[in-house]
This record gives sequence, structure tokens and C-alpha cells, in this order.
Amino acid sequence: MKRKKFLQTSSVLLAGGMLAPYMACKSEPETVPVPLKNWAGNYTYQAKNLRSPSSVQDVQTMVKNLGRQKALGSRHCFNDIADSPENQISTVLLNQILDLNEEQKTLTVGAGIRYGDFAMELDKKGYALHNLASLPHISVAGACATGTHGSGMQLGNLATPVRSIELVTPQGDILNLDRQHPDFPAVVVGLGAFGIITKVTLDIEDTYQVRQDVFQELPLTALAEHFDAIMGSGYSVSLFTNWLDQKVSQVWVKRRMDRPIDDLGHDFYGAIAATRNLHPIVEMTAENCTEQMGVPGPWYLRLPHFKMGFMPSGGEELQSEYYVPRVHAVDAILALEKMKDQIYPELLISEIRTIAADENWMSPCYQQDSVTIHFTWKQHDKEVRALLPMIEAELAPYGVRPHWGKLFSVNPEDLHKRYPRYPDFVALAKKYDPEGKYRNPYLDLNIYG
Repeated sequence: MKRKKFLQTSSVLLAGGMLAPYMACKSEPETVPVPLKNWAGNYTYQAKNLRSPSSVQDVQTMVKNLGRQKALGSRHCFNDIADSPENQISTVLLNQILDLNEEQKTLTVGAGIRYGDFAMELDKKGYALHNLASLPHISVAGACATGTHGSGMQLGNLATPVRSIELVTPQGDILNLDRQHPDFPAVVVGLGAFGIITKVTLDIEDTYQVRQDVFQELPLTALAEHFDAIMGSGYSVSLFTNWLDQKVSQVWVKRRMDRPIDDLGHDFYGAIAATRNLHPIVEMTAENCTEQMGVPGPWYLRLPHFKMGFMPSGGEELQSEYYVPRVHAVDAILALEKMKDQIYPELLISEIRTIAADENWMSPCYQQDSVTIHFTWKQHDKEVRALLPMIEAELAPYGVRPHWGKLFSVNPEDLHKRYPRYPDFVALAKKYDPEGKYRNPYLDLNIYG
């Protein structure tokens, strides 16, 4: 078997300031000296203790000896999904590349590693992932557990390339699950209900290059008439809009250079080719955005919207995101466009993307090709929370499913009806965790409630 094992020594360096607060913790338990907040600063974790194990064995010991607990990744969720009444177990030190299997084309990584920490190294070895989210700053296990995604009509979310996972059960035992295991479709997008994920094995493919072209001011009428053609014009396509002026502000088209591509020209369904690199919010500098203007580059420097070396913003924002079946995409977009006078005052930018269906029980894309409508809000908590039920009401006829890691207010009973395998998921979670070691207020409300 042609197989390589190596450690990603650069991951700690690349992680920079995000890792620094944890380095002194090693695997020793500590009382959090100051309130620990999520990335955006809108949520303060309530857990009394933060623990940062540096090995799987340390995780096992902690899980076995602690009471209620929750895994904590890159802290990029905007709600309390990763919080615990008692203990948080940070996976930030489980941040190494563990195994590259060139024969099976798989990569095994520690659960806490972020995509941007290993993408360059993977590319140097001649390999790539099928897709990335807009931010390379998020952790692998956290992204998969919440069904986080990139964009592409034929591309599934970031959990779809997961070949297997290593899980520490509530009893402190190691459990390995792969695609042949009957519980795998529940656990891979498991919302933290089954255990602490310590390793993830991902499918990889041969490396490739991507070019990124940006167009401005797409007429809303053109989007309504040619939605599938526009969203299918690239390997990954994103629409950015402030919902004003009957236009989509920007269209970002990412295309693989190892596949046939057409010249999109300067007039793209009525949108005009950009003449410079742009930030999704056109008034902001594009310095931290990935290269555009059709300049080819490695997959990991084009598929995300933002570079790993930069934070995309100061973090002072809120986020919501809603999935609806792709067949209802245009109707859903037009319904929200009617709310522009209410949405715009609280909005920084919206992004619209497509994601292919998958078979993971609690994935928002379970058995349905989806369109996602994402809102990056100003950090006006009261005003945004008042808006969410109104947006959800507009999208309710289309069976809307919210992103698990972002702000939403969908009634739990309604939410459960939109997931066909919801009863099976709850029954299995209770079987894995009968004493509720991994339960928290988020799961109690949205899953067990």
C-alpha cells in the first residue's frame, strides 16, 4: 500500500492568534479566567471550565471523568450549539495531518484542524478537496457536524467527502464509523449529540486550479429567468445582494481549469464584468479576498472567498442562513426581495448558493438539492431577532431548514417535521448518550424538545 504519514508542523503557525490563548492550557483542566466568547462576540459561553486536550487519550480520560460536556471547535457558530452547562473540550490542539493514503485517496486529520491549516500542504502533495467553505478558518469536525457548505450545483456540503470518523463515546471509548456503518449518516452531521469527534478521514482528489470571475449588477429578472443556467455556469457560483434596486450586486463564478470552460465575456446575463478585485460588500477593500479577474490559482486559494492569512472582518456581525429546495429557489428569492425595506437596514450582505443533496439525516440538504440564502447582519441583536420570524414565515411554504450553527427561530415542532429521519436521529442519540452527557440547552430545545 502506498501510504504516507506525516505531521502538519505548520498548522500551529498558521493558526496564529486563535491558537495562542490555548497553548498554555495543554491538556490540563482550567477554570476559564474571563468570559469566553464565540468568534463574532455575540455569544458568551456559559461553561464553567475549558479543557484543551493534546491527544486522543487525553480526550478519553476527560470524557470518562467529566459530567456534562461539549466539544468546542473554531468558535464560528453564532448560537449556543457548542456550549455546555459544565465543561467544554476544545479540539484546538488536535490539529495535525495524521495520514495521507495515496492509494485510497484519503486524508486523515485531527478534528480541530482548520481547512486553511492543511490545504497548502495537501496541494504540495498533489491533492485537493472537492470544495471549501467561504472561510478556510473553520475546523473540519465542526463544519461537518453542522452541515456547513461551499457552493456548487453538483457539490455536496463539507460532510459529504467524510469517509470515516473517530468518536469518543460518553463512556470514554473509541468508536470508528465509516460509510458502511448503519449509524454513519446520523453521526457525521451529528450536532455534537453522539460524542467528541477526534479524527476525520476525508476523500481527496488530484489537485486542480481554479479561476474566479466576478460580475456586477445582475438584473433580478435575469436571475429569475435563468437561475439554473447562472448557478450552473461554474464549479462554484455565489450571488451577493443587498436586496435593493431589483439587482444582484455581484456574481462570483469559480471554474476549474482542468475542465472545459467557455468565455463568459463582459456581459453575463446583463451583469457587467468587474474591472478590479471586489469584496462582497463593494465599499470594503478586497485585500483579504481571494484573487479574482480570471487569474488561475490553486483550489485552496480560489474556492474560499477569503484568504487564510486574513480575518474576513472584525467579527462584529451576526449570521443566519436558510435552505430551501432548489426547485423553489426563484420563488423564495422573490418572496424575500419583497421584504427589502425591512431587511436592508440591518444587513451587511446576503449570499445565495446552491448545494447538492446528501443522505446525512440531519443535514439541511438531506435528500434535496438546495439553495441557501445567507444573511450577514449588523450586530443589532434585538432588531435581527425580530426579523428572523418574519423571514422564516416567508420561507415556510418551501419547507425551510436553517443552518444549525447560525441564528434562527423556527419552532422546534415545525423543524422536526422537515427532517424525515428526525425520530431515528433522536432515538439513536439517546442510545449513544443515555445519561445526557452531551446534552445542552441547544439540543434540549431544538432536538430533544
